[in-house]
Amino acid sequence: MFTDRISRIKPSATLEMTSKAAELKRANKPVYNMSVGEPDFSTPKHIQNAAIWAINNGHTKYTPGGGTLELKEAISTKLSRDNNLIFDPKQIVVSCGGKHSLYNACQALFQKNDEVIIFKPYWVSFPDFVTVTGATPVFVNTNSSKQNEPDFDDLIKKINQNTKGIIINSPSNPTGGVWSDDAIMQLLDIVKKRPDIWIFSDECYEQLTYDIPFKSIATFAPQLNNIITFQSCSKTYAMTGWRIGYLAGDINLVKAISKLQGQSTSCPNSIAQFAAMEALSGDQKCVQEMKQIFHERRDLILKELKKIPNVLCEVPNGAFYVFPNFKNYLNKKTPSGKLLKTSSDLSLYILDQTGVVTVAGDSFGAPEHIRLSYATSNETILKAVSLIGNTLKKIDF
Repeated sequence: MFTDRISRIKPSATLEMTSKAAELKRANKPVYNMSVGEPDFSTPKHIQNAAIWAINNGHTKYTPGGGTLELKEAISTKLSRDNNLIFDPKQIVVSCGGKHSLYNACQALFQKNDEVIIFKPYWVSFPDFVTVTGATPVFVNTNSSKQNEPDFDDLIKKINQNTKGIIINSPSNPTGGVWSDDAIMQLLDIVKKRPDIWIFSDECYEQLTYDIPFKSIATFAPQLNNIITFQSCSKTYAMTGWRIGYLAGDINLVKAISKLQGQSTSCPNSIAQFAAMEALSGDQKCVQEMKQIFHERRDLILKELKKIPNVLCEVPNGAFYVFPNFKNYLNKKTPSGKLLKTSSDLSLYILDQTGVVTVAGDSFGAPEHIRLSYATSNETILKAVSLIGNTLKKIDF
């Protein structure tokens, strides 16, 4: 009945766990949601007010398909101010969230017989963005003790004449890892003679780095036209539901994506575009305030995880996730005798016993891990990690 491309798409694991959390809440059961991939803060007032002004002043009509010129100019200014990147508004296209920007670029660039390199662990949507085009995702290992930077020997083995893309996500979802300058330069050196390979730099967490300043990948090789920079208002400004993301890159690619978008969504939400202009151009104090809170929460959750025996977790330098290794609790039995074969089994066991919602590493290509988000209150972090530790004690070793 349905096309092959639908069968190639896997359901979003993060949305699935969010749905399970909602079911528990409806049943009036205690829920500690550590699966959320969005800030728990309200969108800052000055951004909300910009949207209200847009509504009250009639800015509720269609806009150009790739976004308004005013928003593109604001993005251009932001990229220069925050990322040391120079892009003309004609090199920018605004979409319905960063996810939409990434999807559009894959649709415009990849097709059957192409291969696209994705680093493990990966954001759950990357493989589906690729497979739905007919291309093949090729997974490359990373070093979990070095912010999940690439295993360069594995990368070199897997690049071939069919390689048409490399997707980089730093800071990372799910690990929180931030690549070093050396890792970025080494990767760019490997592909410097391959202008046919598009480098996707997913930077939606670019404002959330804690121990080292963030550098956009395009700043390392401004002469290369095959680097695409993807950013978003969602994580930085607590605007996940406003659905505004954007990309900057080669002008011909931008034209192609704008054409594609014009026949799919027509344009991004007009009211949200006004809010995004204020977010990018207005007072940035809110960004630093949220970042500081996330930093404190990161340190708190790491401290609490250390109290659980046989759980290893590298310190993430960005985003708002930790990605601890639960290997020692796999292939063990629960008190009821159920064998915990996978991290999905363990994640569901934790949910059933405690009401703590997590996301299993199986979905990210890391079967020994579980992702915990610290985009929640200190009280929830303390309670949730304590519950996880207590229920793991019950596993039969």
